[in-house]
Amino acid sequence: MGNCHTVGPNEALVVSGGCCGSDYKQYVFGGWAWAWWCISDTQRISLEIMTLQPRCEDVETAEGVALTVTGVAQVKIMTEKELLAVACEQFLGKNVQDIKNVVLQTLEGHLRSILGTLTVEQIYQDRDQFAKLVREVAAPDVGRMGIEILSFTIKDVYDKVDYLSSLGKTQTAVVQRDADIGVAEAERDAGIREAECKKEMLDVKFMADTKIADSKRAFELQKSAFSEEVNIKTAEAQLAYELQGAREQQKIRQEEIEIEVVQRKKQIDVEAQEILRTDKELIATVRRPAEAEAHRIQQIAEGEKVKQVLLAQAEAEKIRKIGEAEAAVIEAMGKAEKNLIYCTIKISLSQPGMVAHACNPSTLGG
Repeated sequence: MGNCHTVGPNEALVVSGGCCGSDYKQYVFGGWAWAWWCISDTQRISLEIMTLQPRCEDVETAEGVALTVTGVAQVKIMTEKELLAVACEQFLGKNVQDIKNVVLQTLEGHLRSILGTLTVEQIYQDRDQFAKLVREVAAPDVGRMGIEILSFTIKDVYDKVDYLSSLGKTQTAVVQRDADIGVAEAERDAGIREAECKKEMLDVKFMADTKIADSKRAFELQKSAFSEEVNIKTAEAQLAYELQGAREQQKIRQEEIEIEVVQRKKQIDVEAQEILRTDKELIATVRRPAEAEAHRIQQIAEGEKVKQVLLAQAEAEKIRKIGEAEAAVIEAMGKAEKNLIYCTIKISLSQPGMVAHACNPSTLGG
């Protein structure tokens, strides 16, 4: 007969042996297996994660600087059947510490070999890349043992000659310098940006003030236009009112004139009737007696008129004769004065001393 063996997920059970000298091996984790009494052998191996701290002391880098490097690795036995068989073949029957020592020595060997190919700066400044390189180089070797590297990180790097501290001081100085430069550039950029912002603010303010001024000007122009339109409408209304008043006054005056005309016509009619009445009265009392007297006076007037006409004609003929005589005298005097002036000019040009004698009227001979 036999027994039923169970195992948890954190360890593997290996059942070997069997009937008729069989070399069949059964690998179980997180399950159960049957083992025969006396002819089957059962062994267990841990699948839990093992934490290793590989340490390499005073390992010279590519530059010859001795460094001490400490890492932290998380490893475990793989559960794939073939790899689990390999791990069982190499570690079955050993305790966890023995397994750790084997893997630790392998990791430290690879860590030491990689340190010799890198510079201090590459190791110190890019630890993740360094750890990745160690993991990639060591993984095939430990994988052939059925071990899987879950993670590998660099815990500590230091030296005994203060190289790293000097490098740190240099880097600190560089960083401080870069920081000062960055601060100065930031302050410069901030000043430039502040000036640009102030300029933009002033530009915006100027544009805003310009728009406000334009709006005020447009408002004043519109207000002026409205005021002008209101004044025009008011003047038109006032003018229309005055014109309508003048028209009404004209109508009133025209009606008054018409009334006056009617009154005047009536007065004329009354006066005409009065004239007719007076004329009739005069005809009866004055005109007829006066007509005879007027005829007599007319005859006398006509005779007197003829007399006056004849007298006037005689007076006119008299005046005409007197005028013709005076005109002849004036003409003669003009000729005499003309001759006198001519002689005076002629003598003055020929014999100036004889002017008085030549111009004597008695010597001129008329």
